[in-house]
Amino acid sequence: MTRDLSVLVVEDEPLSLDELVHLLRGAPGVGEVAAAPDAMAALKLLRHREFDAAFLDIGMPGLDGMELAAVLSRLARPPAVVFVTASQQHAVDAFGIGAADYLLKPASAGRVRQALDRVRQARAAPVLPATEPPEPTGELAVLEVESQGRTRYVRREQVRFVEAHGDHVRLDTRDGRFLVRMPLSTLEHSWAPAGFLRVHRGYLLALRAVEDLRTDAVGQLVAHTAGGDVPVSRRHARQLKEQLFAAAREGRIGGVRR
Repeated sequence: MTRDLSVLVVEDEPLSLDELVHLLRGAPGVGEVAAAPDAMAALKLLRHREFDAAFLDIGMPGLDGMELAAVLSRLARPPAVVFVTASQQHAVDAFGIGAADYLLKPASAGRVRQALDRVRQARAAPVLPATEPPEPTGELAVLEVESQGRTRYVRREQVRFVEAHGDHVRLDTRDGRFLVRMPLSTLEHSWAPAGFLRVHRGYLLALRAVEDLRTDAVGQLVAHTAGGDVPVSRRHARQLKEQLFAAAREGRIGGVRR
């Protein structure tokens, strides 16, 4: 006998969320239906269990549906993804990343059942095992810095972010800021396996140091840390959101405090 499907619904509009949950709970062959109003709430649910399917709204604040789907695809057992949106403009991109189906709002009961049939077909297909992330290397794990005539040693795990400063880089740590003579690109390549990400032409950021993402007064996305706000360029925003989601799910963020 086929096991009932477990389904996660992520939708930021309360009425749309309630309606879709209602339709799914009334569909044959569906067991648990869990609801989340945004990607971070979905993250909390995913920490404790897996789902067979994820019905995702695309236009959500913070991590949107497309970005969330990219994160889910890297799970050891990713759910089949069904996008639910009010517009057809993302359909090509949705199927391009392997979505099982694409529903337009408001979805009918019959259309939801059809999407669930496609989910079952997708679940029956073989899934390749996820690759393990590289282990952090010991290269440049400790940096020698000069401060007020004294030599100090700064460990990589003390650094919240790095700022390009001429032909030096400035390390922000809970014990202060220190200049080191080297290009930012050197630390970018060496520290990437340890959870550092280039988020701007002049900044390298430790994912574990990010407390939240904000938009400043001029509309610039910034990553808020205990050491201050780090600007995030548009070209790096999506990758940062995806990696933060994955890191939070695995418990790899929040390690740097005031």
